[in-house]
Amino acid sequence: MKRFVSASGLVAALLLTMLTHVTLAASDPAAGRQKVESFLQGLQSLQAQFKQTLSDRNGLTVEQASGTLAIRRPDRFRWDYQDPNEQVIVADGSRIWLYDADLEQVTVRKLDDTLSATPAMLLSGQGNLQDNFNVTQTAQEGGVYWVRMEPKRDDTDFKWVRLGFEGNTLKFMQLADKLGQTTNLEFAQLERNPALDPSRFTFTVPPGADVIGDTSRN
Repeated sequence: MKRFVSASGLVAALLLTMLTHVTLAASDPAAGRQKVESFLQGLQSLQAQFKQTLSDRNGLTVEQASGTLAIRRPDRFRWDYQDPNEQVIVADGSRIWLYDADLEQVTVRKLDDTLSATPAMLLSGQGNLQDNFNVTQTAQEGGVYWVRMEPKRDDTDFKWVRLGFEGNTLKFMQLADKLGQTTNLEFAQLERNPALDPSRFTFTVPPGADVIGDTSRN
């Protein structure tokens, strides 16, 4: 389960290398909010490859992973972790399924309001950005425009999230949790509004897997 928390769900050393020469622009939260809202406006679906690094509070790499991401708004997404371990996170519109192939275990929970201020739901949800996040800072670092946001709710696992844009393309995401860990994600081959098969956002429990949680829709 710890691995899924670091995912949702996902480079730190790479980012530190890239940001050796950093130029900070004057922080402009209003411009940052407009940047994110412009990206989200008209977004119906998205898919990309990703690389993920989890770092501890001292900046040391704890885990690395890679895989693919697919989103269909509203409230549907799929993260497929292919390396080094097979893991899947699927939101089907009413529940989130977390599958660990090594453990042969599925964890399922209801997709409720407590997830509205998570980074995954920022991209896949239908709520208003201002309803769930405060934009607190912007920065220009090299060719990347960063927007930092903090959830308005106190009952989330995350303290803040930063989105990094190259032009109008989302390239990076950084997440800081309440344990002092930071998840760094780098996206590649990102496609905006591709046609996605709805079946990608359904999950069938593999034979023999243990299930933790209520699989009913009620």
